[in-house]
Amino acid sequence: MKFKADEIATVIKQEISQYRAALDATEIGRVLEVGDGVARIYGLSKAMASEMLQFASGATGLVFNLEESSVGAVVLGEYFDIKEGEEVRTTGRLLSVPVGDALVGRVVDPLARPLDGKGPIQSPYRRPLEVIAPGIAGRQPVKEPLQTGVKAIDSMIPIGRGQRELIIGDRKTGKTAIAIDTILNQKGGDVVCVYVAIGQKESTVAGIVETLRKHGAMDYTIVVTAGASDSAPLQYIAPYAGCTMAEHFMYEQGRHTLCIYDDLSKQAQAYRQLSLLLRRPPGREAYPGDVFYLHSRLLERACKLAEQRIIIRKGAPANVEQGVNGKVYLGRQDEHALQHDLAALPDKDQHEVRKLTKSGGSLTALPVIETLEGEVSAYIPTNVISITDGQIYLEPDLFFAGVRPAVNVGISVSRVGGNAQVPAMKKIAGSLRLDLAAFRELEAFAQLGTELDPATQRQLDRGRRMVELLKQPQYQPMDVWDQILSIHAGVRGFLDDIPLNQVRAFELELLAHYRDEFPEVRAQLVKERQLTDALDAKLKEIVANFKRRFVETKK
Repeated sequence: MKFKADEIATVIKQEISQYRAALDATEIGRVLEVGDGVARIYGLSKAMASEMLQFASGATGLVFNLEESSVGAVVLGEYFDIKEGEEVRTTGRLLSVPVGDALVGRVVDPLARPLDGKGPIQSPYRRPLEVIAPGIAGRQPVKEPLQTGVKAIDSMIPIGRGQRELIIGDRKTGKTAIAIDTILNQKGGDVVCVYVAIGQKESTVAGIVETLRKHGAMDYTIVVTAGASDSAPLQYIAPYAGCTMAEHFMYEQGRHTLCIYDDLSKQAQAYRQLSLLLRRPPGREAYPGDVFYLHSRLLERACKLAEQRIIIRKGAPANVEQGVNGKVYLGRQDEHALQHDLAALPDKDQHEVRKLTKSGGSLTALPVIETLEGEVSAYIPTNVISITDGQIYLEPDLFFAGVRPAVNVGISVSRVGGNAQVPAMKKIAGSLRLDLAAFRELEAFAQLGTELDPATQRQLDRGRRMVELLKQPQYQPMDVWDQILSIHAGVRGFLDDIPLNQVRAFELELLAHYRDEFPEVRAQLVKERQLTDALDAKLKEIVANFKRRFVETKK
């Protein structure tokens, strides 16, 4: 075979002419020391805060401390393969995770790596872990209810879409049970749920996943877990990863999301561990001074987004939403910018511009905080209480007395209140919380054994029956319309002379009575959403007739 020198020369000349020198400038540092999930690195003088680092051994790091002669970094994942003197490169990128529909129904770690054995996650979308929360103008008031399915909460401590409601109490008082019931109650709705397990036993998380799967809740849920055996850096970033996954649905799809952080006490402890290892100055209870910011920058990302105004130009396809010069305008605050851009359009009389209003998505946050011996005035609980829009306090004494969910109605509060309630529930349960709080005080007084007047005795009898009525088994969330029918019977006094041990049976049979014999009345309640005087009178008549039959059958 003969080689043609002129052809080879032509190819070489062509390659030389097309050659463009491209320099890949990367700053390289060296590991000075590593251990306990943190590394100290020399030589990265241009590293930025929260920048991702790449270790030669394959591990990923995150810049934590910027010091005069070195950089302190946390190692995400295993750090045992990192050696002293190993090369470390800056990436110029912030930490980000895959997001999107591919994650729904999966169990992942905080870096969105699958833990459920169902194969890799293929998603074209990524979002940075840390983003700035929407400003005041980008939000709207919380006024749409998010039903938990728990009678005691939906009636007295209502939660709205976009709210931040803290679940607080000692260990083993039912905090996680309320969170899981809330997820189960979203079945058949339009809410995407993200459950973030921080520092929990893997067997506990496996049990929760199995419960969600058994009830069909994994079809709309993402589980993010950083277990008790995982390193402190992974436990530290886990809530931000879960929030980022939920934000994709809120911002990109305008959907409603629910994010549960279980629990932030362990995240604060992981952050304290990292801060002390990196020689940050300790403050109260050895937590660093910025531990408040740790939780505020997470929980402020929960909101109800303002409505979006989208501009469509004439001539665009019917299914294409196109902004003026590629912009999307949020709410009224951009009205001037919108008018300015419209005026700058060429031949603006040729453009028919119309506004579409889209309801903004929402991110509802249910952070969980574990107290020690009921100490709600400790550092982390008081921090999170001051950030959130209310708290559900679970009391050990009530839990062990069989009142479950063990909600202390005196301390628990929702700062959104009746704005996030169905009008019928607001009317029927408006004074229920205050009545139960007064009952608790009267009950303590009655234990002294003093003679009680008839009015006080009646108040005690009704209070005991309302407490019994608000009890609810775990993993059995109740539809809000059934809750209204049930609480209506108690508030209107139909249970006052029913024996305590028959209250639960009375409620179940009453609801079945409504479904079987008066479905049109229940349908009217669902349609009107209001408890009108006429409907109230009709409900009273139905309950009174049912009660007569119930009492006769129990004799």
